[in-house]
Amino acid sequence: MREIDLRSDTVTRPTEGMRRAMAEAVVGDDVFGDDPTVKQLEERMADLLGHEAALYVASGTMGNLIALLAHAGRGDEIMLGHEAHTFVYEAGGSAALGSIHPHHLPNQADGTIRLEDIENAVRDSSDAHFPRSVLVTIENTHNRCGGIALSPDYTDQVCALAHRLGLAVHLDGARLFNAAVALGVPARRLAEGADSVMVCLSKGLGAPVGSVLCGSREFIHEAHRLRKMVGGGMRQVGILAAAGLYAMDHNIERLAEDHHNAAQLIKGISEIPGLVAPQAKPVETSWTNLVYFSVDGTAIDQPNLDAAVIAERLRAHGVLGIPLGKDRRQMRMVTHLDVRSEDIDTVLDALRSAVERT
Repeated sequence: MREIDLRSDTVTRPTEGMRRAMAEAVVGDDVFGDDPTVKQLEERMADLLGHEAALYVASGTMGNLIALLAHAGRGDEIMLGHEAHTFVYEAGGSAALGSIHPHHLPNQADGTIRLEDIENAVRDSSDAHFPRSVLVTIENTHNRCGGIALSPDYTDQVCALAHRLGLAVHLDGARLFNAAVALGVPARRLAEGADSVMVCLSKGLGAPVGSVLCGSREFIHEAHRLRKMVGGGMRQVGILAAAGLYAMDHNIERLAEDHHNAAQLIKGISEIPGLVAPQAKPVETSWTNLVYFSVDGTAIDQPNLDAAVIAERLRAHGVLGIPLGKDRRQMRMVTHLDVRSEDIDTVLDALRSAVERT
């Protein structure tokens, strides 16, 4: 039985073409700045996203951490959504390693933070009682808000407000290319207004490792020093960067397939009694490849049915998903390049069997 792994889009395996590109990569010592493949990746990504320079890093978490450390000093305050990946899922790195004070603001259902909430949260820097507000962080697509894509107009408004208030903007664009494809706009349009942006190669783009941090030349110069500080200096890493270049050439436009598969999965889930798919109502054109749904066992006279039970039953059918949340009701499934369109029917059949089993 073929396993269908929907836990994340990080579970993809390199294709034969990607493996060949990695094997044939020209490499050098990147700590000395001698790896030509890394340089090529950084230059291409910076140009694609409308920034002056870029830095290859080991992971999205490392890229976000380096960005926050570059923008904010000890005791400075950053503003970010209460559901932001940098706040929820990155082990408190900015506070633990940078002594940066996080001020979380309410994320709306669509992943945005209200502009008035940002403006009202900015501190009076002349008052010694307060930390200094220096940065706003936004996330596109927004993971915990269902993988919805933030519009370019909203990003423009956040950047304009932040810059008027003397703040920088960091964009956690782990799945920025998903947003660009979903919205039908160039990735540059979503990234150029921010002072820094991090994008992952190891999610929807299908590379095994790596992310890229973009910004001004001055910013990336400081980020390079910080990368070394956190242990991110790597040597003949062009072997990995080659996978990123291959992904940029082959795996961006095909993200639309993942979005289509996710939409079909959402539609099917919404038709299964006992499962609730909020993304099915209302229909949003900017949903991407993240599918969130909840288990309501009481609706089918199974009060003990929860996401953990469903996940275990799905595993017996060769389908993997992730149960989430303290209430044990929510699940997440993520479509990606290793998930075929015909797999969606298999997953839905497995979900029906998992729910109906008593």
